[in-house]
Amino acid sequence: MHDECLNKETTLYREKYVGLQNIKIDDAFWNRYTKLVPEVIIPYQWEVLNDNVEDAAPSYCVRNFKIAAGELNIERKGPIFQDSDAAKWLEAVAYSLIAVADPELERTADELIDLIGRAQCEDGYLNTYYTIVEKNYRWQNLVEGHELYCAGHLIEAAVAYYITTKKMKLLDIACKFADLISEVFGPGELQMHAYPGHPEIELALVRLYRVTGNRKYLETAKYFIDIRGVGENYFLKERARPDFENTVIDILDYDPAYAQSHIPVREQNEAVGHAVRAVYLYAAMADIADIYKDEELFKRCEMLWNNIVDKRMYITGGIGSSGFQERFTADYDLPNDTAYAETCASIGLAMFGARMARITKNARYMDVVERVLYNTVRAGISLDGNHYFYVNPLEVWPDICLEHTSRAHVKANRQKWYVCACCPTNVARTLSSLGQYIYTYDDSKLYVNLYIQNTLNLPVGNKEVQIKIETDYPRNGNVRLHITAERVALQIYVRIPSFADGFKAAVNGKPHEGPVTDGYFQIDRIWDNDIVEITFPVQPKIVYANPLVRANSGKIAIIRGPEVYCLEEVDNGDNLSAVYLDPDSTLTEVWDNDLLGGTSIIKCNAWKLSAPGLDTSDSTVVKPEKTEMDLTLTPYGSWGNRQPGEMIVWMHSII
Repeated sequence: MHDECLNKETTLYREKYVGLQNIKIDDAFWNRYTKLVPEVIIPYQWEVLNDNVEDAAPSYCVRNFKIAAGELNIERKGPIFQDSDAAKWLEAVAYSLIAVADPELERTADELIDLIGRAQCEDGYLNTYYTIVEKNYRWQNLVEGHELYCAGHLIEAAVAYYITTKKMKLLDIACKFADLISEVFGPGELQMHAYPGHPEIELALVRLYRVTGNRKYLETAKYFIDIRGVGENYFLKERARPDFENTVIDILDYDPAYAQSHIPVREQNEAVGHAVRAVYLYAAMADIADIYKDEELFKRCEMLWNNIVDKRMYITGGIGSSGFQERFTADYDLPNDTAYAETCASIGLAMFGARMARITKNARYMDVVERVLYNTVRAGISLDGNHYFYVNPLEVWPDICLEHTSRAHVKANRQKWYVCACCPTNVARTLSSLGQYIYTYDDSKLYVNLYIQNTLNLPVGNKEVQIKIETDYPRNGNVRLHITAERVALQIYVRIPSFADGFKAAVNGKPHEGPVTDGYFQIDRIWDNDIVEITFPVQPKIVYANPLVRANSGKIAIIRGPEVYCLEEVDNGDNLSAVYLDPDSTLTEVWDNDLLGGTSIIKCNAWKLSAPGLDTSDSTVVKPEKTEMDLTLTPYGSWGNRQPGEMIVWMHSII
């Protein structure tokens, strides 16, 4: 047993969210996804990681660890960062085992952990690429080598697996590696004064600190953030070495903003560069700002969040509009049919938003987290659990999604796997840990962030409180909280969604009034087996695009509660970009229990332009005809689960 990993219980529950062990989700809406995790997603991904799925992009992940362990004498294959897929799979397994005990799955996970342990070097180093391919090139390509990124995901998996199973082996492996990292990097004269090209290790080290109480992990995380972008750019120096070789991106004119290292983080106020790297970094910045009470750093977190949400985020919660380098571009640059909006980027935004909500107790952050979960994260995986979207556009015309074009990244149907498969395993760990977003608990204050039916067992002082949320959200906005307790003082704050036009509250059947602070309705009382009812409208609404978003100026979209709606060709025919909608149209809502696992359909009247008989590729002097039609809209999060075809979110408006 590794010495530094002995002090476990002192800090196990320091994080400002309720432990997943205390939450049991049983929700009509989310069960269709969460139950897929143990039944389909984890077994399927395990087969992919072992290269056993026909016609899926090969992973090589497990076999790379076998090569590194000396058990196979063949060529290592796959991207340089492929180790992280195994780590995220293990993290998803850890969370899944909390919800559903599965001894066979746990044995499989233990065997993978044993293999990872055998692949670890004597000094703690663990990375199959640099162990097999570039043995003498450790820490020499931080800009794109992903060593610290892979280490971060390994650490996150180790923390999750220990909390779930109390087994030490993976945590020992992670601590030994983290010890090496803390020894190699830092402010000391003999240490490397450097930072990772792809942030991830920072937030992972914070999690490791919280579970072990070992402060050097926290200090290393803080060091990586403090030094980033300070002085002469480290990545430019690294790339200038005669022996430097690109491993992931081949860019002659490298821009440090791509990896958020162009200026120190305490001077950044715009979200720039690779979107996933950005939000992983910002999430870690929020952690460090919270722990160290660093107001300057937290102010930057607020600025960066506001820039993303107000100027660089799609209505679906997607971020990173450029297919080139998967990056942010400029304010209001949000094209629909070339949108990148990587699934991992939205997951990172949810991670960032959840941290900001826990720090500020402001519901506006969870409004965005909810939007991300119900739209982009759901769109990232099929309803059958074994097909994935890496990219999440808001308009798709399949005929032009051709290879070797500017839309080659856009897919009209989900894929079995990807060569760069960060998103599938990220979706798996997100769905299996969905409970982490429901509540925040801090100093006898419980914040209800999301309306997901569940049962929570919460220790309050020396007593136990059970809170059961009953709801059919988002089908409706009726939420009932059963608080089972015997004379327990607890302040409960219930988020009132920003889309809700008013709400009503009752306690034990009697109307209840109270303050709404930063989007949370406060109920402060001595709880003694009480029932709280919150009711708010969930109805279709037409929303207008910001005219500064040039791609959507004059366009409208339809939302219902947290869900964005879209048109699909299967319901509405082709050439969806020719559809015009009157913003005063009546929106009729219909529940279809058999469609897409059960969903609300929105119907309305619209018009469609056509020019029959013409055969010109660009302009015509003939006025197009306008034909009235009935539209059927379905949730964006469920699109592409029937037959491939066109899809569109933003429609032309008749003003």
